Amino acid sequence: MLSRQPEGSKSLTVVSTGLANVGSVVNMYRRLGIEPIVSDNPEEIGVADRLVLPGVGAFDQGMGALVERGLDVAIKRAAESGIPLLGICLGMQMLFDASEEGSASGLGLISGTVRRLPDTSDHGPMKIPHMGWSVVDSMGDHPLLSNLPSESRFYFVHSYAAVPSDENCVIGTSVHGVSFVSAVACQTVMGVQFHPEKSHRYGKALLANFAGGV
Repeated sequence: MLSRQPEGSKSLTVVSTGLANVGSVVNMYRRLGIEPIVSDNPEEIGVADRLVLPGVGAFDQGMGALVERGLDVAIKRAAESGIPLLGICLGMQMLFDASEEGSASGLGLISGTVRRLPDTSDHGPMKIPHMGWSVVDSMGDHPLLSNLPSESRFYFVHSYAAVPSDENCVIGTSVHGVSFVSAVACQTVMGVQFHPEKSHRYGKALLANFAGGV
């Protein structure tokens, strides 16, 4: 654990897996006046008020890091008990059942599979991974994306994207040659494929939405 909020306040916990720069997420929340807890302790994660699961890298490596620390069980129990959870990038992908990138089982909190982005489109070959800024088109009016301009752009670095079994879980889409799911929400389990902590004012607004009670 690297930091703690004042006793008695609502806790926002960033899960530390060793596979993401949690410092960027922490710094963005500090700009919002929030001092998050950073923890790889399953007991602390189990009593958090809100959880943020960041991640970068390969799917099997990410799930292996969770399993090794007992964090997979803690995160699943927390989410299933209704604690709001936000997965970021690989953290979003690990919310699903499985990924074409590897053979490990995901957390299974959202039904569906993570699939590789196609390297061709109607416009010709596409560079994979998708790296750079893309617009996120909001689907509906989910509070995670509330008060964001229609042309809000976020920073992406990924080769895979989630395909939820239930289209009602899709709250945002983006385009890289083809349309792909870039934001999801099923009850209190949410995920974004982009990096809000690297997306300046738009990412700051989204993280504020999550902290504020979505």
